[in-house]
Amino acid sequence: METVNWKVDGMDCSNCVLTIRQFLEKKGLQDVKVNLAGGDVSFTINGQNKKDEILKGIESLGYLVDAGDAQLNTKKKKFLKNHKERFLFCIIFTLPLLLHMFDRWVHIHWLMNPWIQMALATPVFIVGMDFFGKSAIKSIRNGMPNMNVLIAIGATAAYVYSLAGALLGLGEGYLFFETAASVVTLVFLGNWMEDASIQSTQRSLNKLARSQKVMANMIAYDDQHQEHVFPVENTTLRVGDILLIKNGEQVPADCKILWGDATVNESIITGESMPIVKKPKEHLIGGSLLVDGTVKAYVTAEAKNSVLSNIIDLVKRAQGEKPPVQQMADKISAVFVPIVLGIAALTLIANWIILQDFTASLMRSIAVLVIACPCAMGLATPAAIAVGLGRAARSGVLFRNAKSLELFRNIQQVVFDKTGTLTTGDFNIAAFQNNNGSDEDFKQIVFSLEKYSNHPIAQCIAREWKQSQPVRWEKIEEMKGLGMKGVTKEGDTWQAGSFKIAQGLTNDATHNVYILKNDELVGWIDVKDEVRPEAMTIVQYLRHKNIRTILLSGDRYDKCQQLADFLGIDEVIAEQTPQEKLGVVEHLTLKGPTAMVGDGINDAPALAKATVGISLSDASQVAMQTADVVLMDNGIKNLPLSLGLGRHTYMTIRQNLFWAFAYNIVAIPVAAFGLLTPTFGALVMGLSDVVLAINSGRLFVKKVV
Repeated sequence: METVNWKVDGMDCSNCVLTIRQFLEKKGLQDVKVNLAGGDVSFTINGQNKKDEILKGIESLGYLVDAGDAQLNTKKKKFLKNHKERFLFCIIFTLPLLLHMFDRWVHIHWLMNPWIQMALATPVFIVGMDFFGKSAIKSIRNGMPNMNVLIAIGATAAYVYSLAGALLGLGEGYLFFETAASVVTLVFLGNWMEDASIQSTQRSLNKLARSQKVMANMIAYDDQHQEHVFPVENTTLRVGDILLIKNGEQVPADCKILWGDATVNESIITGESMPIVKKPKEHLIGGSLLVDGTVKAYVTAEAKNSVLSNIIDLVKRAQGEKPPVQQMADKISAVFVPIVLGIAALTLIANWIILQDFTASLMRSIAVLVIACPCAMGLATPAAIAVGLGRAARSGVLFRNAKSLELFRNIQQVVFDKTGTLTTGDFNIAAFQNNNGSDEDFKQIVFSLEKYSNHPIAQCIAREWKQSQPVRWEKIEEMKGLGMKGVTKEGDTWQAGSFKIAQGLTNDATHNVYILKNDELVGWIDVKDEVRPEAMTIVQYLRHKNIRTILLSGDRYDKCQQLADFLGIDEVIAEQTPQEKLGVVEHLTLKGPTAMVGDGINDAPALAKATVGISLSDASQVAMQTADVVLMDNGIKNLPLSLGLGRHTYMTIRQNLFWAFAYNIVAIPVAAFGLLTPTFGALVMGLSDVVLAINSGRLFVKKVV
């Protein structure tokens, strides 16, 4: 299976999205995502489908595809390439036609000549039909009429009626060439403004995307082993290539430092503006900025697999998803065009019967066609989601799906893991006791056991008590959930583990690690774990918002309760296995919408079961892949931002949908009763989408915390 990502030009409304999605799904493609805001289309393809056939199929629907592949890309260079160029071309011919509206002040009688009007209107009509007409015909042919059907019928009706009036010499009362031209021109204006508005909603994502392509200083060696540095584009780099990154340069790819120290600004990825110091063996994220220092590093991921690239891909995929709140709008959009065509026909017939004036009735019918706007309903959700996800990405919060944004609106409780989430996970040895020989021998034994464990406490002990000559075990094994066990060549059995291995030997359960020799307690070790500096502020913020806080940990109850008392957490559930954590979160989720924040492998099942799973960027890969939201700043300080963005994005979607429905409910009857002209209707229709984009754009600066 292969994931395909294409850019599709020409999507103007939710009908376009539905048309493309249904076409791809009929082809048997899986995981289809169509993003109206960005024009991105993605799907997974197997060997049975041919890309070129799918591409031609999408273009047969009336759209242009940029496949990013010279062999597949069939995008043709046209005389007028976009809505801006079409509008600027059309306005030149349309403005003279509109001058008669100001006949009281400007007396240009020759403009009333029907042949001059036809000469001015015809180029506009041809350009309009080249875009709206072709799209309308293809959409009808595929059984999914889009909004261009309304524009095409309205403009054609006005033009043909005027043409008949000119050819038959029926007089000025039958000439509405300016209506046909102005409808086409103003809809192009609205589409251009809509494109510009959507581009502004994508600016955070575009900023990230622009950071992907930079030049890199690649190091190579000649046959004399002399080092040479030459510039290459980072998209050509491969894993293992050696780079020289200098002071002030952008890190061109994910890499690991071989030599040198550097101060790095990772704000483009994490949202954290404070630079951090990186040393040899530490990782640099592609797209970050080397504020100070010079390093040599080797590439650990190609551009397409980099952290930045994955973030952009995830955000694009999330933008292409639709939360449940959009489903009703989609159902209405699917039948909107046929309903409006029916209303326009009724408007024509009813007004003709009542007014006994076909010309006036036709103008009212055309006004109904051009003022109706399914775009607003289709744009309501994508515009808000694009801004919400874009601001989140800029601030170091990565939403893996759009649904999470909506689910955040009514979270009632937040469950925290302890180690690595509320605490830093960076342990230090605080104290130890040895009842067996010298301290050096004791440290040698403990190091030799713990170096085989991946547990954070074991790694801390192994790091601080590192020995040059560890014990060579005859047998070494990990006791699942308990600790490590080793047997020496002399037959002595040593164990290092939790209180469970020493329960029958002591009643003191206050230590972190117990050391046993031949089933006798010979010592213990205590470690300390620093509380994250932002933890108390976050917990207090949640309590202020009436969100219940729960500490869920596999650690001992007394230590968890001590931390909970310090931070002000409402409830403690301690000494839980991963399976027990899963059951606890499942039970809490049944009681009310629950967010779970965790970072370890043992948190992954619980994260998946929570209403919204939240992981830290320095968490295990399993936890990150399971979570719905990833906090990219190596901490939990952006948790309030993620909750706030979720609530306010949902609020913005609701506002957008209300405007979209209210606009159409009010505008269509107003047009049907002749209270506005088709020209003014076309202008108002275009502005309706801009209103939604502006309302969505407020999320960029709106206070959400």
